[in-house]
Amino acid sequence: MSGESGQPEAGPSHDGLSWPQPERDRAGVPGGVIRRAVGQRHKSWIEKVFEQITGSPKQCVSLTEVMPVTVLAVQRYLLEDEPRNIVPRPPLYCYDVTISDGVYQEKCYLDPSLNFLVYQNILKVGIEMRISRVSCLYNEKRLGQGILCIDKVHCGETLDNVSVETPFRNRAHEEKPERPLRGGRSHYLALWNNEDPYGDIWKANKQPEEFNFNNIKIISLSHLEMTWNNRKNFPALLVRILHKSKLRYCGKPNKRLIEPYQTYLEVADNSGIVSVIMWNALCPEWYKSLRVGLVLLLQDYSVKKSYPFRIQPDPVDPQMKLISTMEICLNLRDPPTNIVIISEKHLKSEWKLPKLINRFITRSELDDMPEKGICDVIGVLSFVGRVQRSKKRENSEDFRSYRWIHIVDGTSDRPFIVQLFSTSQPEVFENIYPMKNFICTQLRVVRNNNQVPNLLYLTTTNESRVFITVGHRGQPYTSDIKVKNFIRWIKTKTDSEIKNTVIGGYYPYPPVPETFSKYSRLSKAESLLTAISEVRKVIEDLQYREQKRIAIQGIITAIKYIPHNHSAESAPASETLRDDSQPSTSEAARRECQHHERGSKRPQDDRPVEYQATSVVFSIFAKRKVIQGPCGNPVPVPQPHSSEMKGSKQTSSRESSSGSTTGKFRRLGNVKWESQLWRNKKFSLRDHLHYSHVYPESTPRKFVLEHGKFLAQQYNSQPAKYIPPEGRNPRLDEFQSARSLGHFEVTILGLNHEIAIDVAFLPMYSPEDVKTSQIDTLLTCMNYSCVYPPEAPGNERVPDPEAVAGDIVNAAAELDRSHIICILDICNLGNNKVEVCLQRIYTPE
Repeated sequence: MSGESGQPEAGPSHDGLSWPQPERDRAGVPGGVIRRAVGQRHKSWIEKVFEQITGSPKQCVSLTEVMPVTVLAVQRYLLEDEPRNIVPRPPLYCYDVTISDGVYQEKCYLDPSLNFLVYQNILKVGIEMRISRVSCLYNEKRLGQGILCIDKVHCGETLDNVSVETPFRNRAHEEKPERPLRGGRSHYLALWNNEDPYGDIWKANKQPEEFNFNNIKIISLSHLEMTWNNRKNFPALLVRILHKSKLRYCGKPNKRLIEPYQTYLEVADNSGIVSVIMWNALCPEWYKSLRVGLVLLLQDYSVKKSYPFRIQPDPVDPQMKLISTMEICLNLRDPPTNIVIISEKHLKSEWKLPKLINRFITRSELDDMPEKGICDVIGVLSFVGRVQRSKKRENSEDFRSYRWIHIVDGTSDRPFIVQLFSTSQPEVFENIYPMKNFICTQLRVVRNNNQVPNLLYLTTTNESRVFITVGHRGQPYTSDIKVKNFIRWIKTKTDSEIKNTVIGGYYPYPPVPETFSKYSRLSKAESLLTAISEVRKVIEDLQYREQKRIAIQGIITAIKYIPHNHSAESAPASETLRDDSQPSTSEAARRECQHHERGSKRPQDDRPVEYQATSVVFSIFAKRKVIQGPCGNPVPVPQPHSSEMKGSKQTSSRESSSGSTTGKFRRLGNVKWESQLWRNKKFSLRDHLHYSHVYPESTPRKFVLEHGKFLAQQYNSQPAKYIPPEGRNPRLDEFQSARSLGHFEVTILGLNHEIAIDVAFLPMYSPEDVKTSQIDTLLTCMNYSCVYPPEAPGNERVPDPEAVAGDIVNAAAELDRSHIICILDICNLGNNKVEVCLQRIYTPE
């Protein structure tokens, strides 16, 4: 995906290039342009571009002088006033890119044909970029200069030092709030989803007011429900906020709404609970200031019949009446709503406003919670995964952002596993990392006891709110007995006792069911199986941080073990010649990553990590075997039904793992196997896809508190604006891996023997797995679940991971020429980095 125009490519870095920092001359000219500083030694390249395009008879020119510029911002907004009935249809969203030439900054419009550079996170903040063709666009609804449009670019490397002190050439670009270059929208959207408030239109910190209630008539919600159809004017409401939903963006290209947002509040007085819907410009005005528990006085609102398909959250107090026949509507106009935050100290006892009630549960109680039950949790973060994205609908341009987290509360050896979607709280979502006290409300239980391993986790709802707490003093939930017990427990723990925490990396959750028939019933894909010839198209359609799961048929023909501290330059399992049939992953990006791997600092101690209750979960479910339980008693693990393991050969590989030279692989750093079928076919393939490389972002890291902010940034989404680093940052691969076994490169040959794909397999194991080394087949290794095992005694010797790797390689050999179904996790890490990970293998049932 490199080149120019529609094919920009990663270019060489110019670290030695420096620009002078001129004195700022803020004298404006009628067009809003800041004139060049007097005595400036170098003329601005941006000014030269404008002179060139202004003097051209055409409004599009190829530049005679191409100079590197720095990208300081990439901002997204809705594209409007474009005909939507033409083919091909224009994209829904467009982007403004702020660049700096070292003298001035300029906000430019990115031609929609180059949007894919943002989708793939190739064009991002902090990189060097060369612009070779530009055009001039005029907004005919505004006075002033034309807009510089980027038509052809060459994206380069990320720069170590970026100056953000240069002024804007056009003073209008500094106006607050920021406005997009095109269309009538008044604001930008968050770069990667539509739920998060972004930009300076979102006001905050509205404070409670003193209010004179002497001349105010207040109506109860139950009385309003009975009389609203016969009223034109409504008395004031005095209510407490019980729930607050995340934002919903309602923008459409042909909809003439300046700030098309919507959010729901569930409010209550002593007579009932009702939904309040806040519309449009009131959301930027009030959303960030309204929090659960506040008391509001609402005046000049409207009432309408409730939306029939919306389900209100169940009241915590079953005695409270749920009013579902009407909704309260708040608008900036028609009528202009008046909202007042009332201080708690001004409330009167006769108003009898309901208290805020939480539904906290402990981890030990989660096993008894019903499917779809609602609860709140409090605990310490022990694992924080990287941010991922999923499409809201197929063929949609709208995404949801989410991450997996673990929360421990001291009541169980196991944590809460939570799928944390964006809750319109980016200031929390982007700043969570292990060892922080964490509260999450309105979580829904997801469980399935009919699959192995049993599925049990929590997911956020539309009303979920998240909080990072330093202290709990004065919070309304501190009276809850479960919260008190947690606070008491956490005070007994030292940092050293909870420091075995993990951040980031590939996290294959939820686990795939143990049989393909169960997987089929749960799959939401239009087509259950993907032809191996279609995998390249699936991969190329993925956007930045998007993860997708597919099923393919094939034959495992080669497997190679890559130790954790092995150089990334090792050849793939296939060792096939690379040619023009390569996937879209550029060789330049591959070499760049290999260069970083070669220069990484590896920890000297590469012994297997002993996972405790705060460790990452990687699910592997196997045949019956006996492991040690927490009290030293044998715990049998049930074996899948033999019909579900059809085709699996249970041949022991102890001879190989004990060091025998008769094994199917070569030892001493070269643990691999390839079939005779692969030797015969690998040089006559029609296509060979290479996606087995494991990038640093996919390795879970042991969390280091001193570098918490840096590590959090590495596993967050790319920011919309450049953030200068605080001092010198380390490299991600300098942090110790929480996975000591390394990974495997697996080659899968299509059933027609024409196309092959190299994928990665990243197993995790417990200390018991390593000590017993009873991995007999690859199916066994992948299907065994030993989640949060007890800590291995320190005086027992842990075998060499390479011996365990040998077992797995030999297990793959047992599947020689077997037709299998492979479940693959595909993730686009951005900037031409794509990983395909093997999660599960099924044999035909």
